[in-house]
Amino acid sequence: LEKRYDEVCEFCKKHKTIIHYVVYGILIAAYLAAVIAACSLNFQRALPLFVITVLAIFFICWDFLISKYEDRIAAFFSLGDQYLKKKWFWLKWVLCATFIITTICWLIFDAIKRGSRQLISFGGLVIYVLLMLIFSKYPTRVAWRPVFSGIGMQFILGILILRTKVGFDVFNWLGIQIQTFLEYSDAGAKFVFGEKYTDHFFAFKVLPIVSFFSTVMSMLYHVGFMQWLIGKVGWIMHVFMGTTPIESLVAAGNIFVGQTESPLLVRPYLPYTTKSELHAVMTAGFSTIAGSVLGAYISFGVSPSHLLTASIMSAPASLAASKLFWPETEKPLVTLRSGIQMAKSESKNLLEAASQGASHSIGLIANITVNVISFLALLSFLDSALSWVGNLFDYPQLTFENICAYVFMPFSFMMGVDWEDSFIVGGLLGYKTFFNEFLAYERLSKLIQNRKKGGSMYINGVKQYMTVRSEVIATYALCGFANFGSLGLVIGGLTSIAPSKKKEIADGAFRAMVAGTVACFMTACVAGMLTATGLEGPCHILLGNASNLTDFPTNSTELVECCQHLFT
Repeated sequence: LEKRYDEVCEFCKKHKTIIHYVVYGILIAAYLAAVIAACSLNFQRALPLFVITVLAIFFICWDFLISKYEDRIAAFFSLGDQYLKKKWFWLKWVLCATFIITTICWLIFDAIKRGSRQLISFGGLVIYVLLMLIFSKYPTRVAWRPVFSGIGMQFILGILILRTKVGFDVFNWLGIQIQTFLEYSDAGAKFVFGEKYTDHFFAFKVLPIVSFFSTVMSMLYHVGFMQWLIGKVGWIMHVFMGTTPIESLVAAGNIFVGQTESPLLVRPYLPYTTKSELHAVMTAGFSTIAGSVLGAYISFGVSPSHLLTASIMSAPASLAASKLFWPETEKPLVTLRSGIQMAKSESKNLLEAASQGASHSIGLIANITVNVISFLALLSFLDSALSWVGNLFDYPQLTFENICAYVFMPFSFMMGVDWEDSFIVGGLLGYKTFFNEFLAYERLSKLIQNRKKGGSMYINGVKQYMTVRSEVIATYALCGFANFGSLGLVIGGLTSIAPSKKKEIADGAFRAMVAGTVACFMTACVAGMLTATGLEGPCHILLGNASNLTDFPTNSTELVECCQHLFT
């Protein structure tokens, strides 16, 4: 028996590759048979599975062709590449002029149909770009390709997601699936904290989602899916925007992971980055949010589809804002020809990866908890102190939110927020900048709930909720880690990864935070240009205010929809 066993082992070792192919072939055939069976029974029900399968087959074939015939494919397209390089000097101006003219014409026709609010958002976008140019580190050295390409990518993504039915339905479906998926964390929370765990909503409902999502991300990182996905998104931004591989990969990584985790993807290369690249790495972290806290914001009641869209759109915006605020003046050392490789998971197997993900979330959950407790206590103290000072001048309503509202009110209005709502959104932006986005989204969720309940819009002269359009723009503007608390986190995290760059990190961190904030504002401007909301509120309020609004077009789709709803 031992002799036979040794022979079998020897045979398996000798034909290891063939056996692997046979096993994989059987598993793939069984999977395809299951997909075909599901589609034949009910194609509508099996449509998501069919789409995922087609995409998986496409990318597997793509990766196989690139790995085997990369040189041949490059040679095939080399003639076209050489032609484009020869004609690029005038071709780039033609493309820019075409894009600008098309955008202006589209805005004019859209304004005729939907009102002039979209034009305010467009004007705000232009003003933010001009402000970034004026306060740029090297205004005369700005390379405009990453700037215009980044804004163009934002605009294209926005049109596909917010204006096309297919794109909107896909992201709406993705948002619903993510929301459903995150609700599975309730099983663990219920077991640990009991049936009445929702009585302590934030501690026992929101924070377990962070732990669950961290575990899942760690498992996806272990199997290599996250590296593959980040690599693809980073490659797209590198090709279209002309940014370096390090900048592109970190910006792509920040869509899914946090501002201190994404630089770990390119950890070996950080000591060789230029000042502009390092600034771009920090800006990408400030202008996006991590997937783990995305789930927490969704649990507050904020739209999952808009949060997902904001995370994706802010990635190219971060590179555009960074390259405008701190242009490249040195020669990057790390290029695609250097053979850049992303870091791999250190866990031995999938179970260890899951355990490590859960353990890593402990620090994140503790950090969120102590920050929320301390910031809310500090905010309460500030409000009391300011109210006391205001009372000396017969203005007891003075609060930190009011001060922030006045400071940030012009910025929120430039994004396209209704003038009546810009005061509220200004306060939310203040919470986000001086404290953190957790407090801002928690406050926004209360405003959303008030709108859904209906009732009086004003109580004692204080507005209780905003329009849907203002809520959407606020969701995009708040979707980033750009606050003073994260400033220390980024400096400490990056310094530990690249100690040789300590001085450059400290010098550029504040500018990166400002650039990250503006990148979020630019994303909000694009969302304001493209958002086509339905009914802004209860019909009786809309019809009651219709005659008072100066910017209410006579052929408003909102007004028609409201009348049809009431007639039915």
